[in-house]
Order: sequence, then structure tokens, then C-alpha cells
Amino acid sequence: MEKASKNFILNLKKQKHENKSLLFLDNAKIIKDAIENQTIQIECILTSLDSVPFDTKEATVYKVNQQVIEQLSDTKTPQKVLCIAYYTQHVVQVPKTNFLVLDSLQDPGNVGTLIRTAKASGFEYIFLLDSVRKENSKLIRSSAGAVFDNNIYQMTKEEFIKFSKENKLKLLMCDMNGENIFEFSCNDIVGVVVGNEGQGVCEQIAKLCYKTIKIPMKSGIESLNAGVSGSIIMYELNKNKFN
Repeated sequence: MEKASKNFILNLKKQKHENKSLLFLDNAKIIKDAIENQTIQIECILTSLDSVPFDTKEATVYKVNQQVIEQLSDTKTPQKVLCIAYYTQHVVQVPKTNFLVLDSLQDPGNVGTLIRTAKASGFEYIFLLDSVRKENSKLIRSSAGAVFDNNIYQMTKEEFIKFSKENKLKLLMCDMNGENIFEFSCNDIVGVVVGNEGQGVCEQIAKLCYKTIKIPMKSGIESLNAGVSGSIIMYELNKNKFN
């Protein structure tokens, strides 16, 4: 374990503000899960402990005081270890299970909730189209580390449209003018498309969807929160797989 120099710490602080692709992970369990899933490339690890509570994969570990960790962390009460890393790039795979498509969602809490629920509901593939970046610290926390599972892809809408057409993906659009989800059934592998919190699913993506589904609700309520509605629909589509 090395002792971090003052210049090294100052450079990390600069990188935190300038490099939006750099991750600053301050939860030991989440770091451990990310390493085990091989979804991060570690740059270095900072800790105020005498050793770190997970396999560092031969990464350089620096001894620092807790104040340094608090300055670099996004949480008020970080743990005593901080992992600086990048996401590992993975080849986009054609979904082998039902999957989730998020079209321009910008609320990190909603996206994190949907990612966590998708994994819990058996939706093993997630496409983030021009949405909040998965490096976002609030997204990571709200997903409870599920964002570090494999098969979560950041793409532009244009990239996804091309991918969808090439692989003949079947997409379901979530919209209040659709078919009752509780009366809908499908044996094919399908993708649930959840649109932007204010604008819904964009026209280009809507044209790819073969059917529209909704959650019926009492009159006077126009719609549900994106995280809530997407979660209900994913569970409903896959509920028989958990009986």
C-alpha cells in the first residue's frame, strides 16, 4: 500500500470535475460486485483502512486520511474506501430475455430504480438511449449496484434504431393510450420502452414498437412516475416466471 502524494490527490479532484466518464465508488459492496462482474477497470483505490475488504485485482492502493475520501465522495457519510475506475466496454448482445429500453430518461433516481427492478424481474438486458449516464453517482446508489451487472448498454437513439432493425427486436411502448397490461399476453421476447418523464417515447422509437400498453388507473390521474409504471409493467410481463 502506497501513500498518496498531495499532487496526486489534487489531480484526482480535478479529474472528478472534468472527466465525466470516471467513477468514484464509495461503497465496498458495490465495488466488490462491480469487480466480480468485470464491469469496471480500476485506476486506483484510496482507503483510510489498513487493508481493503475485497480483491483489488492487483490495482494500486493508496493510504489516505478519511477527509480525502469525504472530499472526493458524493455521499455525506462515505465508507472508508474509494475506488476510482472506468466502465469496461462490452459488445452489445441481442437480448435472450425480455429487456428494458429507456428513451431519454434524465432522472437518475428513476433510471436507477428501473435498472434494479429490471434485474429483479428477469429483464437481463437494458438499453439507455440518450439517457442520464450510468456513471451518475445518484443512479448508481438508487440501483443498489445493479447498474454494474452485465448487459447494460449506453447508446444513442440512432444506434439503437439500427440495432433494433437489424435484429428484428419486438418492442412494446408504454403509453396511456395503449392496451391494458393486465389483459396482455405474449410468449415472444419483447422490450419494454419507457419514455422521457415529460415527453414520453419519441416518434422515431415509437415507430419501431408493434404494440402500445398501459396501466389502467382511476380517472383524474394522467400517469404514474416513470420508475413506478415501468416497474409494474416489467413485473406483470414476467410474473409467471417466478411462480
